This record gives sequence, C-alpha cells and structure tokens, in this order.
Amino acid sequence: MKIHEYQAKEILRRYGAATPRGKMTQDPGEARALCEEFGGRCVVKAQIHAGGRGKGGGVKLAGSPAEAEELAGQILGMQLVTKQTGPEGQKVRRLLVEEAVDIAQELYLSVLLDRASGVPLVMASAAGGMDIEEVAESTPEAIVRQPIDPHLGIQPFQARRVARRLGLSGATAKQAAKLVTSVVKAYLAMDASLVEINPLLVTGDGDVMALDAKMSFDDNALFRHPDLRELRDRDEEDPLEVEASKHDLNYIKLDGEIGCMVNGAGLAMATMDIIKLYGSAPANFLDVGGSASQEAVKNAFQILISDESVKAVLINIFGGIARTDRIARGVVAAIEELGDVRVPVVVRLEGTNVDEGRRVLRDADFDFVVAEHMADAAEKVVAAASSNSTGGA
Repeated sequence: MKIHEYQAKEILRRYGAATPRGKMTQDPGEARALCEEFGGRCVVKAQIHAGGRGKGGGVKLAGSPAEAEELAGQILGMQLVTKQTGPEGQKVRRLLVEEAVDIAQELYLSVLLDRASGVPLVMASAAGGMDIEEVAESTPEAIVRQPIDPHLGIQPFQARRVARRLGLSGATAKQAAKLVTSVVKAYLAMDASLVEINPLLVTGDGDVMALDAKMSFDDNALFRHPDLRELRDRDEEDPLEVEASKHDLNYIKLDGEIGCMVNGAGLAMATMDIIKLYGSAPANFLDVGGSASQEAVKNAFQILISDESVKAVLINIFGGIARTDRIARGVVAAIEELGDVRVPVVVRLEGTNVDEGRRVLRDADFDFVVAEHMADAAEKVVAAASSNSTGGA
C-alpha cells in the first residue's frame, strides 16, 4: 500500500525526522492562507502516488499568497503525467502547501529490503534530486549502502558512517545521523517496504530535513496497523485492482490484451510467460487462489472482462486442491450473469474432476474454446485475441 507525501511526512515527524512545515489542502483559498502562515513564500505540490511530479509541472514555487492560490487552482484537477503514471496521467485531487526553505545541497536517502541478504538496507547518495536514477545507473559507486540488523535496528556508528560518507561534518553530520536513525525506526516500526527521501535537504544554515518523502507498506502486515488502513487513497489505485481487493483476489493490472485467470502464483507467472512466448502480452496478473471457489472465479471473471483492453481471456486451472468442475461452473455462472460477453474465452483445465469440468463447459450456452495443454491454450488465446482485435470472427 502506498500513501501520499504529506502522510509520509506526518509519520516521519512522529519518529523524530525533521521536515518543512506544511499542510494538505483541496482548496485554492486555503492554499493562500497557508502560504501567509508560512511567511508569504511557499511550495505548492501535487499529491499523487507517483514520482517525477516536478518535471511534470506538479510542483511550483509561489512567491506570494496570491500566487499560491493561483498555482493551486491550476494544479488541482490537472491530469499530471510523469514517467511513473504513464501517458494517461493521474488526476490531482490533493495539494501539499509547504514553507519555502533555503536549499544548499540535495542528498538522497532510502530504506528498503535487500532481497539478496534478507535485511533492511539504507541507501544514500550525495547526488540527490530528480536524476537519482541516472546516478544509480551510471555511477553506482556513488551510492552508499548500509545493511541494518532488523532486530537491533540501526546503531549510532552506522548512522554516523552514512552521514560521513555523504560528505557531511560537524553539526550537520549529527543532524543527518539523527534523521537517518529516525527514518530507519519508522521503517521498522511501521512494517514499511520502502521509505525514500529525495531530496534529503541541507539548508544554508546546515540543517538537515526531508524535503520530499515516499512510503509504501507490506500489505501482509496491515493487520498490525489499523491506522494505516485509514490512509489508503483508492482514487490513486486502478479501479479494477480496488474491486479485486474487495473479493480478496490477487490482481495486478498490466498493459497487454489477454486477460488471465489462474490458480496459484507460480502457474500465473508461467501463464504470462507463455503468452509472451506466443507473441502477445498479458493484461493482468490474477491468482484466484489454490482453493479457487466458484464465487471467487465468478468475481474474478467479471473483473477480467470489465477491462476494456482485454481482447481474449485465458483461464488456466490446475485442480490439485480445487475441483475443476466447480471452477467451470463459476465461469459459466459469471457469463450467464453478465449476459453479452463479447470476448473469446479459452479454458485449459487439468486435475481433480477434469472430465466433469470439461463437460460443464461443453454443455454451456457460451462457446468456450477448450485447450488440451499450456502451449495449446497460449496458441489459441493469442490467435483469438488477434482475430478479435482486427474484427474477425
């Protein structure tokens, strides 16, 4: 789960990290009042779940309260396009108005899970700012890496080491070490999967603060943090993914044209791979689970064909725990409930009660395309999607 910048900064402040003064608003008039409160100069920042907002025109410096109101009116409601939103962009519904601060140096700081070692990793760089991705790619030696014991947390000498390797000294280094410690504490305490501060700011007076902040969390740990659930902004999520979450379905929207319904994450990944091998692309990842109940299958199928980019559907089920006849009945029930299903549906069933499952499909009013094995299913669904895209039968 992702949250907005203003929410991330509230959490970081709770753990002792310094940030500029700021407040979220959805009203240009309130933006004007906040700018006055912050001394007459402020920054108006679009709040969406994507990076690159500054390059996309979603972050503006206001030299007066009147200008803050004007900029807020321009940014609110805009369709902000960045590298992370894709060409369709994301509608801006919230703003963060912050005090303008003196920027002497921009650094980079993040905490994430190092999957190779299985422990949290602090990453930092003296080359912070909007082009940090290019720094990581072209000069990886410029990235400081400090592994952290998840049980002990960050030790004082480790925080000092990060600050020193950022080229900081004196009181500024002490502030940086304190902020690094606070960020790691927040990461561990909140079961975060990522905390990123870009830029980490050093002011002209040598103060260190988080000028930007991004946080995301492990969904599997949210039961321990009911307060975090309240921070979820469904407007920032794909509507189909929101609908899938209501039915406890593991669904991720992708950019292809073949809708996939599979039971088991491994089989789902293999299904997407073989679709690519046969020349097309999956429109989603969808794992209905090992048990794959009839109700889950019906809900999953409704989500699949609600996606306008889907030109054909592949249902690939191995019935080890699940009974394939129940899955077949769920698919048939979904089609009957939806009525006019205009995309071809290819089904490959194997496992428990497979003969009965195939009989259910044969006896249905809808004309299913039944496949014998994975390669056969992939070949048939790619051909069906191509024919449907060009208006063929």
